[in-house]
Amino acid sequence: MRYLMPYNYLLAIAEAGSIRKASEVLAITPSALNRRLLSIEEELGVPLFERLPEGVRPSTAGEIFLQHVREQISEMDRVQSRIADLSGMRLGRVSIAVSHEASGPFLSDQVATYRANFPAVTFDVRLCSRQKATDALLGYHVDIALLFEPKKIADFQIAFSVKQPFRALAGSSHSLIGTKPVRLYELADYPLLLPPKHSAVNQMVKAAALKQGINIKPAIEADSPWSFHSLVSDQDHVAVELALNSVSRSDKQDLQSIAIDERDLPSGFLFVGFLKSRTLPVASARFLEQLVEALAADGKD
Repeated sequence: MRYLMPYNYLLAIAEAGSIRKASEVLAITPSALNRRLLSIEEELGVPLFERLPEGVRPSTAGEIFLQHVREQISEMDRVQSRIADLSGMRLGRVSIAVSHEASGPFLSDQVATYRANFPAVTFDVRLCSRQKATDALLGYHVDIALLFEPKKIADFQIAFSVKQPFRALAGSSHSLIGTKPVRLYELADYPLLLPPKHSAVNQMVKAAALKQGINIKPAIEADSPWSFHSLVSDQDHVAVELALNSVSRSDKQDLQSIAIDERDLPSGFLFVGFLKSRTLPVASARFLEQLVEALAADGKD
């Protein structure tokens, strides 16, 4: 919407931390952007940004106003989505923050299913740490969060939570195949593939190993471990993942999922939700409903 353009200018400046950098993103001159900012500040009667040698940062008044801006843009997205839905166009955009361990086949299947029904809906999927997911929710950068073992999030409305056991993923000819459930000390004999160090899965595996005196040294720690699954199918590598990503692998005949003994590595919980007191856009609300139904069905298996 054209009347929201000044708001978008402010958000761009805040995210870039510099009027010059924001002007490059917005494709306008720095002087023109600075004039827009000065005009808004003059109208409000307070400076929204502190001018620093290396750029700018929001003032206290600016933080308050920027939060209002985010709320207004989010509300307009919701209104446009509802209007499009009434007209039968089924337009919209779903933005979701996902922790690394929850970003595998399960989520991609859910996005594919949703877009098969509503092809005009676009997705913004952000792979991030638990803390960054929190910041994205509070900053109105995303509508939904799908997180494994999140740290306490203020104002997080849990739509659904489900217990998630751990599983080992190995090639179909791997020597571990047929061992059910596999013990944690057995995994230490093979090169492990884990999500990044700050992820809950990584930390829980290492904590369990330390408690039992097992020497766990991951061969690969990656933001997107699924991109390395060729190592699992072709070599002796073993990946540790959540059960929901192992449920359906009919198209991956070269991979096999093995339960990890819960005495060694107890289950965690996967949560999906949104910011309390926030009304989600229609597209995001529908996708959230789909996620909840899928997770509930998975939890019964």
